[in-house]
Amino acid sequence: MASAPSFSDSHCHLDAPEFDADRDAVVARARAAGVTQIVIPAVGAFDFDSVRELAHRHGFVYALGIHPLFVMKAEDGDLDLLARQLEQHAMDPRLVGIGEIGLDYFVDGIDDARQRHFYLEQLKLARRFELPVIVHVRKSADQLLAGLRRIPVRGGIAHAFNGSRQQADEFVKLGFKLGFGGTLTFDRSLNIRRLAAELPPEALVLETDAPDIPPQWLYKTAEERAAGATMRNEPAELPRIAGELAALRGWTLEQTAATTTANTRAALRFP
Repeated sequence: MASAPSFSDSHCHLDAPEFDADRDAVVARARAAGVTQIVIPAVGAFDFDSVRELAHRHGFVYALGIHPLFVMKAEDGDLDLLARQLEQHAMDPRLVGIGEIGLDYFVDGIDDARQRHFYLEQLKLARRFELPVIVHVRKSADQLLAGLRRIPVRGGIAHAFNGSRQQADEFVKLGFKLGFGGTLTFDRSLNIRRLAAELPPEALVLETDAPDIPPQWLYKTAEERAAGATMRNEPAELPRIAGELAALRGWTLEQTAATTTANTRAALRFP
């Protein structure tokens, strides 16, 4: 009898407060669905300890970094704290990268110079500690690529990618995999679905970004949300998202699981 497919969620904020009430049940549902590995990225110094503890508690892996949407609340000394944490836990096999870092030019009110400073300094740390990076890409692909050419790192994952094919190819040339998740499941996501169908198989990883970026079947209208409905995403949704990718590629679900899991491990260099 063939074994059930085994999936890796390359991006899940398992430490998010949305999971505080039932985190263990969320993990249990993910495992029951076949999600055997989850990458838990930090978003700021305040959750460095929690993502590490969760990874060790559940047998997952984690990354440490400062998210662009949190740089306005970050202290200047947080970069020094990150460096100390990376040094202190350098031998931790569950520490697989620096992330979530990057640039966000979609959300207003974030100082551009401060974003770039935190991004470039964290790329320098990735070089120093020889770690891959998990980058946040939102209307910022060209600027992220410019930083990576200036400060080359050991590849990583471009999370929730939604750039052009040319930009995708440039990330791949620099050793990056591209993350696809809930947005892939919407028929109107023409660019993302086209990229997922056409990019080389070795470029693709799957993610949920849970509790964010819900797939189509969890989406609620503005009216429903105003009435109290929620759209919390979970890592257990990953196999169904994988089914959407399989349909686009003409793959079996088993092939999709094996390919994307191998790609996640290759990107972040863990067994």
